[in-house]
Amino acid sequence: NLVRLMQVSRTPLRQALQRLQYEGFLNAIPKIGWQIAPLDFNKLDELYDFRILIEGHAIKILCDKASSHDPLNELVKIWLCKASDRIQDGEQVGLLDENFHHQLVRIAGNHEMLRMHQEISERIRIVRRLDFTKSNRIQETYDEHAKILNAILDRRGAEAKRLLTSHIDQSKIEVRKITLAAMHEVKEKVKLKVKS
Repeated sequence: NLVRLMQVSRTPLRQALQRLQYEGFLNAIPKIGWQIAPLDFNKLDELYDFRILIEGHAIKILCDKASSHDPLNELVKIWLCKASDRIQDGEQVGLLDENFHHQLVRIAGNHEMLRMHQEISERIRIVRRLDFTKSNRIQETYDEHAKILNAILDRRGAEAKRLLTSHIDQSKIEVRKITLAAMHEVKEKVKLKVKS
């Protein structure tokens, strides 16, 4: 009984389960309950591609704007820091990474794009955070974000968009590899338990 296990009332639990179903992580089985949905990598790829479209457009706006790039100062402090000042905690870097991409879209100023970007981010968050379980990916994220920011600051829009696309594509590949490795590990553990 999830209500007892989670120590919450039925209404918020039902809402949470329905949200997970809407996002494709659970399947509702009438009169039986809920089942974890198999990961749909095609759907995840589509969401990552949609992110690239939104963020690429945001970068174009940021590079074309004649105004100051002062709104980027917070991101500059975080991502253009000395290597010795880089945060090494994967969970914290995951939050900062999500904020980096969110802020690019927010600063560009299109509220509908920002809303859609937020929804996409929520739907892929569960796998996206896996990217920061490897220390090399933390360092690569710092390096890639720094290059993207420098290109935006120098108003090199085409280069910034190319760097962003490569960055998101690489993240998508890494997340898939990590997810598949974790799934394989769980299957092997289940096999061992069945044999014993």
